Amino acid sequence: MLWVIALFLGLAIVYLAARYGRFRSWVEPVLSIAVAVGLAAAFLVWLSESTPDAPAPAPAPRPAGLAPSDIALDNLAFERNQAERSYRLRGTARNKSSITLEYFRLTVTLEDCPESGCTRVGDDTALVLVRVPGGETRPFETFLTFPFREDEAPRAPKWSYRILETKGATAR
Repeated sequence: MLWVIALFLGLAIVYLAARYGRFRSWVEPVLSIAVAVGLAAAFLVWLSESTPDAPAPAPAPRPAGLAPSDIALDNLAFERNQAERSYRLRGTARNKSSITLEYFRLTVTLEDCPESGCTRVGDDTALVLVRVPGGETRPFETFLTFPFREDEAPRAPKWSYRILETKGATAR
Protein backbone atom coordinates (compact mmCIF):
# COMPACT_ATOMS: atom_id res chain seq x y z
CA MET A 1 0.00 0.00 0.00
CA LEU A 2 2.87 2.35 0.81
CA TRP A 3 4.35 1.91 -2.66
CA VAL A 4 1.07 3.06 -4.25
CA ILE A 5 1.16 6.26 -2.19
CA ALA A 6 4.82 6.83 -3.07
CA LEU A 7 4.09 6.26 -6.76
CA PHE A 8 1.18 8.69 -6.70
CA LEU A 9 3.25 11.28 -4.82
CA GLY A 10 6.14 10.85 -7.31
CA LEU A 11 3.84 11.31 -10.32
CA ALA A 12 2.29 14.42 -8.73
CA ILE A 13 5.74 15.93 -8.11
CA VAL A 14 6.86 15.24 -11.70
CA TYR A 15 3.65 16.75 -13.07
CA LEU A 16 3.90 19.88 -10.93
CA ALA A 17 7.62 20.30 -11.75
CA ALA A 18 6.89 20.04 -15.48
CA ARG A 19 3.92 22.42 -15.28
CA TYR A 20 5.24 25.11 -12.92
CA GLY A 21 8.78 26.52 -13.11
CA ARG A 22 8.67 27.96 -9.58
CA PHE A 23 7.82 24.56 -8.14
CA ARG A 24 10.69 23.00 -10.08
CA SER A 25 13.24 25.46 -8.63
CA TRP A 26 12.84 24.19 -5.05
CA VAL A 27 11.68 20.59 -5.69
CA GLU A 28 14.83 19.52 -7.56
CA PRO A 29 17.22 20.05 -4.60
CA VAL A 30 14.73 18.46 -2.17
CA LEU A 31 14.31 15.36 -4.37
CA SER A 32 18.08 15.08 -4.87
CA ILE A 33 18.62 15.10 -1.10
CA ALA A 34 15.77 12.60 -0.57
CA VAL A 35 17.25 10.18 -3.14
CA ALA A 36 20.71 10.49 -1.55
CA VAL A 37 19.29 9.78 1.93
CA GLY A 38 17.32 6.78 0.56
CA LEU A 39 20.41 5.31 -1.10
CA ALA A 40 22.47 5.80 2.07
CA ALA A 41 19.77 4.07 4.14
CA ALA A 42 19.62 1.17 1.69
CA PHE A 43 23.41 0.82 1.84
CA LEU A 44 23.39 0.79 5.65
CA VAL A 45 20.67 -1.88 5.72
CA TRP A 46 22.62 -4.00 3.23
CA LEU A 47 25.82 -3.56 5.25
CA SER A 48 24.17 -4.52 8.54
CA GLU A 49 22.57 -7.65 7.02
CA SER A 50 25.77 -8.82 5.36
CA THR A 51 27.95 -8.77 8.49
CA PRO A 52 28.32 -12.27 9.94
CA ASP A 53 26.67 -13.04 13.24
CA ALA A 54 28.78 -13.69 16.27
CA PRO A 55 29.83 -17.33 16.46
CA ALA A 56 27.69 -19.55 18.63
CA PRO A 57 29.20 -20.34 21.98
CA ALA A 58 30.89 -23.71 22.24
CA PRO A 59 28.76 -26.33 23.96
CA ALA A 60 29.54 -26.84 27.60
CA PRO A 61 31.64 -29.90 28.33
CA ARG A 62 29.52 -32.90 29.11
CA PRO A 63 29.49 -33.67 32.80
CA ALA A 64 30.64 -37.08 33.93
CA GLY A 65 27.71 -39.40 33.49
CA LEU A 66 26.46 -42.16 31.29
CA ALA A 67 28.67 -42.97 28.28
CA PRO A 68 27.85 -45.18 25.27
CA SER A 69 30.42 -47.68 26.53
CA ASP A 70 28.28 -48.13 29.68
CA ILE A 71 25.53 -49.77 27.62
CA ALA A 72 25.76 -53.31 26.26
CA LEU A 73 23.25 -54.64 23.73
CA ASP A 74 22.53 -58.38 23.81
CA ASN A 75 20.24 -60.87 22.03
CA LEU A 76 19.70 -58.60 19.00
CA ALA A 77 17.17 -60.00 16.51
CA PHE A 78 16.42 -58.30 13.17
CA GLU A 79 13.09 -59.32 11.62
CA ARG A 80 11.73 -58.16 8.27
CA ASN A 81 8.67 -56.03 8.96
CA GLN A 82 5.44 -55.92 6.96
CA ALA A 83 6.39 -52.61 5.36
CA GLU A 84 8.97 -52.80 2.57
CA ARG A 85 12.54 -51.81 3.56
CA SER A 86 11.60 -51.89 7.24
CA TYR A 87 13.00 -54.13 9.96
CA ARG A 88 12.01 -54.68 13.58
CA LEU A 89 14.92 -54.81 16.01
CA ARG A 90 14.46 -56.53 19.34
CA GLY A 91 17.07 -57.00 22.01
CA THR A 92 18.08 -56.25 25.57
CA ALA A 93 20.00 -53.28 26.92
CA ARG A 94 22.31 -53.86 29.87
CA ASN A 95 23.32 -50.81 31.91
CA LYS A 96 26.82 -51.33 33.32
CA SER A 97 26.88 -48.02 35.22
CA SER A 98 25.16 -46.86 38.40
CA ILE A 99 23.19 -44.11 36.61
CA THR A 100 19.69 -44.89 35.29
CA LEU A 101 19.52 -44.95 31.49
CA GLU A 102 16.63 -42.97 29.97
CA TYR A 103 17.32 -43.43 26.25
CA PHE A 104 20.04 -44.02 23.68
CA ARG A 105 20.53 -43.38 19.97
CA LEU A 106 21.51 -46.42 17.96
CA THR A 107 22.93 -46.34 14.42
CA VAL A 108 22.59 -49.61 12.50
CA THR A 109 24.34 -50.34 9.20
CA LEU A 110 22.92 -52.95 6.84
CA GLU A 111 25.17 -54.73 4.32
CA ASP A 112 24.31 -57.41 1.79
CA CYS A 113 27.03 -60.07 1.98
CA PRO A 114 26.54 -62.87 -0.52
CA GLU A 115 29.53 -65.07 -1.40
CA SER A 116 31.27 -62.44 -3.58
CA GLY A 117 31.69 -59.76 -0.89
CA CYS A 118 29.68 -57.16 0.99
CA THR A 119 27.75 -54.23 -0.45
CA ARG A 120 26.61 -51.46 1.86
CA VAL A 121 22.83 -50.96 1.71
CA GLY A 122 22.49 -48.05 4.15
CA ASP A 123 22.29 -46.73 7.70
CA ASP A 124 19.45 -45.81 10.01
CA THR A 125 19.54 -44.14 13.41
CA ALA A 126 16.84 -44.91 15.95
CA LEU A 127 16.00 -43.28 19.25
CA VAL A 128 15.44 -46.13 21.71
CA LEU A 129 13.38 -45.09 24.73
CA VAL A 130 14.11 -47.60 27.47
CA ARG A 131 14.52 -46.94 31.18
CA VAL A 132 17.22 -49.19 32.60
CA PRO A 133 18.30 -48.72 36.22
CA GLY A 134 22.01 -49.04 36.93
CA GLY A 135 23.27 -52.62 36.85
CA GLU A 136 20.07 -54.02 35.32
CA THR A 137 18.86 -55.29 31.93
CA ARG A 138 15.65 -54.40 30.07
CA PRO A 139 14.22 -55.51 26.70
CA PHE A 140 13.71 -52.95 23.94
CA GLU A 141 12.21 -52.80 20.47
CA THR A 142 12.56 -50.33 17.60
CA PHE A 143 12.08 -50.11 13.84
CA LEU A 144 14.68 -49.40 11.15
CA THR A 145 14.23 -48.39 7.52
CA PHE A 146 16.82 -48.82 4.76
CA PRO A 147 16.96 -47.46 1.18
CA PHE A 148 16.64 -50.33 -1.28
CA ARG A 149 14.15 -51.26 -3.97
CA GLU A 150 11.77 -54.13 -3.41
CA ASP A 151 13.50 -56.28 -6.02
CA GLU A 152 16.94 -55.58 -4.45
CA ALA A 153 16.25 -56.84 -0.94
CA PRO A 154 19.42 -58.09 0.78
CA ARG A 155 19.88 -61.85 0.32
CA ALA A 156 22.52 -62.26 3.04
CA PRO A 157 22.09 -59.32 5.44
CA LYS A 158 24.94 -58.39 7.76
CA TRP A 159 24.26 -55.98 10.62
CA SER A 160 26.61 -53.70 12.51
CA TYR A 161 25.66 -51.12 15.10
CA ARG A 162 27.01 -48.48 17.43
CA ILE A 163 25.53 -46.41 20.20
CA LEU A 164 25.90 -42.71 19.45
CA GLU A 165 24.37 -41.01 22.45
CA THR A 166 23.08 -41.94 25.88
CA LYS A 167 20.97 -40.00 28.33
CA GLY A 168 20.98 -40.81 32.00
CA ALA A 169 18.48 -39.71 34.60
CA THR A 170 19.41 -36.54 36.43
CA ALA A 171 19.11 -36.18 40.16
CA ARG A 172 15.96 -34.37 41.21
